[in-house]
Amino acid sequence: MATRVFIHGLESSARGNKGAFFRERFPDMIIEDYSGGLEARMEKLEADLEDKDDLIMVGSSYGGLMAALFACRHPERVRRLILLAPAINLPEFAPYRRLRLPVPTFLYHGTGDDVVPPGEVRAIAAEAFADLHYFAVDDDHSLHGTFTLMPWDDLLRP
Repeated sequence: MATRVFIHGLESSARGNKGAFFRERFPDMIIEDYSGGLEARMEKLEADLEDKDDLIMVGSSYGGLMAALFACRHPERVRRLILLAPAINLPEFAPYRRLRLPVPTFLYHGTGDDVVPPGEVRAIAAEAFADLHYFAVDDDHSLHGTFTLMPWDDLLRP
């Protein structure tokens, strides 16, 4: 049985809009709070998922960076990645840019994102993910208009 995981963004929490949405619709989903710098957040994520395999990971913004890093480090444990405006343009992702990660990756990015640059992220994702499904949507960084309309039942199907 697959394990679903949601990782919130830098200035959000497990109790934010996306966390509440997932908690209501997918009560088995792991939804934790992450704080501090990237290293501390990744240590907590590693601990949270220590005994878990067959992961379906959803990461939003900075949480998208975290999900991508985890998948790059543990590709055999990740079944699918869903990245929402992921901050993979940050220097911490640079060592993995040419990895060609074989994990199916679904990336949704708002064309009006003024926080994480869509063009730059798309180019990085094209290099980093061998099985990339990229969706540019007419929305902002938080995907306010798109998020609840996404095909979550299909994306999170075990």
